[in-house]
Amino acid sequence: MYSGIAMGFVGGENPYGWTAKIDTMKKSTNIFVEKSKQFAGSTWKTICRVGREDPRRVFHSLKVGFSLTLVSLLYLMEPLFKGIGQNSIWAVMTVVVVLEFTAGATLCKGLNRGLGTLLAGSLAFLMEYIAQESGHVFQAIFIAVAVFVIGTAATYMRFFPYIKKNYDYGVVIFLLTFNLITVSSFRVHNVLKIAHDRFYTIAIGCGICLLMSLLVFPNWSAQDLHNSTVSKLEGLANSIEACVNEYFSNEERNVDKDKSMEDPIYKGYKAVLDSKSTDETLAMHASWEPCHSRHCYRFPWQQYVKLGDVLRHFGYTVVALHGCLQTEIQTPRSVRTLFKDPCIRVAGEVTKALMELADSIRKRRQCSPEILSDHLHEALQDLDAAIKSQPRLFLGPNTNATTNILALAAASTGNRPNQKPSKDFGISLSSVKTDSSALLEWKSKRINAEQAERKTLRPTLSKIAITSLEFSEALPFAAFASLLVEAVARLDLVIEEVEELGRVANFREYRGGDDDHVINITCQKPEMGNAAAPLNNHLPSHGAD
Repeated sequence: MYSGIAMGFVGGENPYGWTAKIDTMKKSTNIFVEKSKQFAGSTWKTICRVGREDPRRVFHSLKVGFSLTLVSLLYLMEPLFKGIGQNSIWAVMTVVVVLEFTAGATLCKGLNRGLGTLLAGSLAFLMEYIAQESGHVFQAIFIAVAVFVIGTAATYMRFFPYIKKNYDYGVVIFLLTFNLITVSSFRVHNVLKIAHDRFYTIAIGCGICLLMSLLVFPNWSAQDLHNSTVSKLEGLANSIEACVNEYFSNEERNVDKDKSMEDPIYKGYKAVLDSKSTDETLAMHASWEPCHSRHCYRFPWQQYVKLGDVLRHFGYTVVALHGCLQTEIQTPRSVRTLFKDPCIRVAGEVTKALMELADSIRKRRQCSPEILSDHLHEALQDLDAAIKSQPRLFLGPNTNATTNILALAAASTGNRPNQKPSKDFGISLSSVKTDSSALLEWKSKRINAEQAERKTLRPTLSKIAITSLEFSEALPFAAFASLLVEAVARLDLVIEEVEELGRVANFREYRGGDDDHVINITCQKPEMGNAAAPLNNHLPSHGAD
């Protein structure tokens, strides 16, 4: 019996080995199932989050699906397919390419596509008519020359700033259509019918896109530009508020690089700094939109772009303020407390002014003439008085001994005991012999002298820096306070641009009692979701079919 068991083990039928394999397979299966559940859960959370951020995304997706279904009937229904034929697929491609999130973007691409197709078809028919009057060989040469000339000229025109900004997509469609029709006319005799069918299907696709964009839950680029400007002002206000509140907080700041992207201060000004291309795109698309409300003619698109530039200029100061929270050298909290009240008051007034500007743009009314109240001036005076009342913190107790650190460093390194001046490197050139051994000895002594110079200089400068800490302990706060005052100075530029926007856009006059609510600034750290930021709903376009 024992010999049979031994033979079974030798033959590879070890039951313990099979048990281990089964356990391994079970563990792998459980891990796979667990990862599948986690992937499904994260995917579902992403789907819900994208829809909650902007419910218009759901309606836009439904509009695209419905439009594709409509144009697909041209290919699926037998009567429509017999009338148009294989070219009905161009309508499907047109809907995929043209139907954008906003009505302005759809109008821009749709009209560019239609105009480019029409011009290219007309020019191609003219070239075909001229080529047909000649022989077959000359026709091929003429088509090749025409393709080269038109392709070169059209591509060069794409570099013109105005063409590139407004009609770049139309030029691309013009090149594509012209080459297809012109080259096909050499081999295909019924190219005129093909061009007609393609133009009709493109017109049908563009028509469906325009109807869906303008009539079914329309999304306006003008309104998005207006709302993004409001959210940028509110984001800057929240960032300044959170910066000052955290700077004077009694809690130690824990800088986590992995969570820096979730910082509400960062989220507030990031939307402003990254908004240049978005503002210009929205302004360009808004210029294509028709009058859709009583406020339509009051949208000065370029004035919104100018205001965005000023807000980015203001945002750089907020970035610097945020950087003061993350510097390696910090002012002691006991010193910061001396200036806490005036700084918080200054930040509160700046935040209040930004919120008032955002509210005036949201309601399309002129901003309050008292937006910069006397409270801001009083807070600045108090901050200035508080700084002047503590000269020892900024100048040090012994100003004569610390006014010139470089002079101290030079004196200490140039007059060290038991060492000759550094300019002769520890040896007189008159004693250098001309033989090779003496030259090597002099070089070695020179290298040793330079190394000793570096080793001695480093601790000397470090010692001076340590002894001058009392001189510099308030300097980080001085940088923070100067940036806060700079934010007040740049606030004037923001107010001027908002007032200019109100004049150009014909905003209604400000009345003392027309505010629906009073803006209350508490200078508390905002929550993660309160840092308003414009939503990015612009899908990238890939190619021009």
